[in-house]
Order: sequence, then C-alpha cells, then structure tokens
Amino acid sequence: MKTEEELLHIKFQNHQNPNAEFDVFKLEELFNRENLNHSPFHQHLVEFYIIILIEKGKGFHNIDFIDYEYKNGTLLTIRKDQIHKFIKNDSVKGTLLLFTDEFLVSYLEKLEALKSLQLFNEILGVPKIQLSADELDKIYSLIDRIKEEYFNINDDYSLGIIRSELHILITTLFRIKSNNNQIFSKKKYLSEFIAFQNIVEQQVTKITKVKDYAKLLGLSTKTLNTITKNIVNLSAKEFIDDICNKQIKRLLINTELSIKEVAYKSGFEETTNFYKYFKRHTQLTPEQFRNSFR
Repeated sequence: MKTEEELLHIKFQNHQNPNAEFDVFKLEELFNRENLNHSPFHQHLVEFYIIILIEKGKGFHNIDFIDYEYKNGTLLTIRKDQIHKFIKNDSVKGTLLLFTDEFLVSYLEKLEALKSLQLFNEILGVPKIQLSADELDKIYSLIDRIKEEYFNINDDYSLGIIRSELHILITTLFRIKSNNNQIFSKKKYLSEFIAFQNIVEQQVTKITKVKDYAKLLGLSTKTLNTITKNIVNLSAKEFIDDICNKQIKRLLINTELSIKEVAYKSGFEETTNFYKYFKRHTQLTPEQFRNSFR
C-alpha cells in the first residue's frame, strides 16, 4: 500500500553527466528507457523543471489532472513540484529539456528569475504553447545550439553556455506567451502573489484562514485579497481552496490511503466536513474522483 511518504517524488538525476543539473534527450528515448526507478506513465511529482517540444505526432500529456492535447509544434512547460504523467504514444517524437532551479535561477537577477519561474507557473499562464512556423524555427535553433554544446563540444565552458542559451530560450518563450496574452507579464503585485502561492502550497494542510496567511506575509487581509483579485481574479479564500483541492486530488490519485486518512492528511478533523468540502468544489465525492483515474 502506498502511503503519503511513498508518493512518486522524482528527483533530478543525470546519469550521463552526474555533475550537471541539466539534461536533454528525446521523448521517444524516455518512452523506451528500462533503467527508470518509476513509470513515467503514472502520475508523479517532479522536483525540477521540464520543457517538452513535440516534433512529430499527436497525443496527450496530463498536467495536474488535465489532459493537454499536443501536435507538431506544441511546447509544454512543467514546473518544479508539479504533478504530471506521460501518455505513451510510439508515433510521437520530441525533445525534453530538464533542469533544476539552481542551474538557472541562481545566476539571474531577481527580475529575470521571476520571469523565468513565471513561465512555468500554470496559475499565471497556461502550460501549453502552440508555436507558429516562425516561432518553431527560432526554438529549434536555440535547442540545436544547446544540443551541440551538450553532446558534441562538452568542454569546461559548455554548461555556462548552455545556461545562457537556456535563459534565452525561456525568455523567448516568455515573449511568445506574453504576445499571445497567455501570461500575466506586467501585473502589479506579481512578486507578492508568488510569495503567497508558495506559502499556501507548503502550508495549506495546516493553515486555511486568510488572516493567518496575511499575518505570515506581513499584510492585511484586504491587501491579500487585492493581490489575488489582481493576479488571478479570485479572492484569497478561493485561491486557498483551489490549492487545497489540488493537494487532496494528489492524495486520492497517488496513494491508497482511506478517505478518512486523506481527510486527516488534508487538515480535516471530521470526514463529513471533508466530503462536503470536496463535493462542493468538484461536484464529485472523493471516491468518485479516485475511481475516475483507475
């Protein structure tokens, strides 16, 4: 039986270059790898960032319980601590870029780091980009330069150059999303919202009241509501509930804990209240939701 501690948390591993916190390989290679310690086709949470570029074929990729359809020229972004799964399709070809936050963000100024992280934040923008032919050519060019450094040159300067090229790639994708109104690039309170999002994701099973989060952030409840309304058009309470429900769904799908145990792990002392809360937000009972993924 899987417990909460046995959730599939996948750490970054680079078997080809253990000293690098970056890796790149073909999607079809992942589908056929036999030395993985987990199945990429089951829901799992990654502790690093992923960029997936689809080069051939059609299919679906599941990110936080949503199936995103892809085809040639689709690019998907997955952030650290996000849950996803691959849906195997032998006709699909593509490229994956994997990297840790330390690889990129620690070398950037605060504003640039915020933009980089924002690209991967599914709450601030959709994780799917459908690239035009011109955009796809630019992205191919950047990825080809990264591959050249990684696979062919691979000297003492390569990781530094790859880091710079990756920054250019992310900034280019950020521009594409911004131009297509797929990301909130100029929103007021952005850094405050991200700080709130981070602390809610860490504490939502222990803290549920807006006033408690406001106190932790040194803000008034009115200001905190203003921040969430400005960024995601939700009240602070509605946003907290969204994160809470996402955490509950992860437990229901990825563990075999009883509903009572899931309720307790999610911060509910009474199972009855847990049922009412979950059904109010999803229109499903916990059992119905769990069974829909089996």
